[in-house]
Amino acid sequence: MSTAYSFFKPSCSIMKRALLLCLLMSGQSCFAITELAPYDLQVFVEKSAAGFKVQASYIAPVSQCEAYTFLTDYEDVKTIPGIVESKVRRRNGNRVTVERLIEERILLFPVQIRSEVEFTELPNQGINFIQTKGDSKAYSGTWRLQPNEKGVTVRYASIIEPDSIIPSGVIEYFMRNNIRRSFEMMAEGMERNRDSLSLACR
Repeated sequence: MSTAYSFFKPSCSIMKRALLLCLLMSGQSCFAITELAPYDLQVFVEKSAAGFKVQASYIAPVSQCEAYTFLTDYEDVKTIPGIVESKVRRRNGNRVTVERLIEERILLFPVQIRSEVEFTELPNQGINFIQTKGDSKAYSGTWRLQPNEKGVTVRYASIIEPDSIIPSGVIEYFMRNNIRRSFEMMAEGMERNRDSLSLACR
């Protein structure tokens, strides 16, 4: 997931329904999703004045190099839900600009997200990222890798300021119901592709 999640610009035709759903939904300022199995996965989302802060961590049974190779394979993102296109547009030293198209469905509403994200690579340690243009007002964060006795702890942190046209309750619903599975699928992808990742690290 060198991913990343940029949020959200729907068509105006769905906004009345979205606003109605927002009124019907309870508003919580933050919530945690902390089921520890599998991969000791923990996800925490905090609602702030401008948007959301997201923190997540999981333990993958791979090496630090293998996890880094997985995160920096920007164009092979089949394990990341919603990403339908991901193209590297520029490379300059340890900086990589990636253009992405994400398609999601939130409460039956189709949502299409375009973004250009600049990744700053820290070999085998992680990556920093920031949206340089796209459908979110702001999106930035980090991935960090720390080896342990089970493999590697993968830590993600981001700040997301969505386009103001989207009710925050709708985005919160998406995070509450979808984001945990996205991180779980990333951990599964690291484990499943360990042989090929290991070859790349030799």
